[in-house]
Amino acid sequence: MAKKKDKHQHKTNAVRIVEATGIPYEMHEYEAPEGFLDGVSVAKALGQEPGSVFKTLVTVGQSREHYVCEIPVDKELDLKKAAKHFGEKKLEMLPSKLLTATTGYIKGGCSPVGMKKEFPTAIDASAEQLEKIAVSGGKVGLQMVLPVKALQEITGAQFVDLTVDK
Repeated sequence: MAKKKDKHQHKTNAVRIVEATGIPYEMHEYEAPEGFLDGVSVAKALGQEPGSVFKTLVTVGQSREHYVCEIPVDKELDLKKAAKHFGEKKLEMLPSKLLTATTGYIKGGCSPVGMKKEFPTAIDASAEQLEKIAVSGGKVGLQMVLPVKALQEITGAQFVDLTVDK
């Protein structure tokens, strides 16, 4: 079951950065007994619709540059759409084994805020319809809910259609 937590108990880079901006946010903790929980299960644990809970996907282009894509947890990233947006011929998912070295975060706890470097970021266009968005708080079992526009400003992201059409 998700619980609201004292903001001072979980000072990840993501939380520190959001706090420093003065943006109102909420922290929610959830159980991840296997060390990782899929996004739809996280949304259920938070009592939120999967369309308002976003996962952070890190990609790498042919140029070897890295790009961050935020998409709803119940959707799939369209690598062709993302590549076109970022001006790459082709994008691939960053291998999990390189995630920590590249971002400073682990799988299931990768936040779009507070990575080792600032990477070009895109948020799926569906987020424009939302007031608030839930993203990783920077570690497994921790979610941060904040205004969509604030996330866009902090990450320098653009809203783009990034998901596979079904």
